[in-house]
Amino acid sequence: MTITEKAAYIKGLLEGLDLDQNSKEVKVINAMMELLDDMALAVSDLEDGYSDLADQLDEVDEDLGTLEEEYYGLDEEDDEDEDGEDVFYEVTCPTCNETICLSEDILLKGEMDCPNCGENLEFDFDGLCDDDDGCDCGCHDKDGHEES
Repeated sequence: MTITEKAAYIKGLLEGLDLDQNSKEVKVINAMMELLDDMALAVSDLEDGYSDLADQLDEVDEDLGTLEEEYYGLDEEDDEDEDGEDVFYEVTCPTCNETICLSEDILLKGEMDCPNCGENLEFDFDGLCDDDDGCDCGCHDKDGHEES
């Protein structure tokens, strides 16, 4: 039941009481009922406006996404992992010992300055094993699964 329907229901209950319309109490109740009707209509109009605004905002968001794909050549799948979330890694600066979160793209660039102390951080992936390499480093079990 919508708010306007509820207000109409209460108004019907009030009319069904067959009260003396000249008494002061009934005049106050009728004035409150008129106020309730006006408020219900105003809320209903606000809900309609909100719904229209939300629809328009969705359209603008879709248009902006299309524009970004066309202009920047971005594909949402490029920026996200299989679960639909961005991938971040924690790195601890050896100088200030602060931990910072970096995206995979920044790590793959190979270096960056620490945002806390300004130290140049370099990321070297040489020597890291890949379980396809058949390495002897001990970080994988005999079936090639990474050990915890």
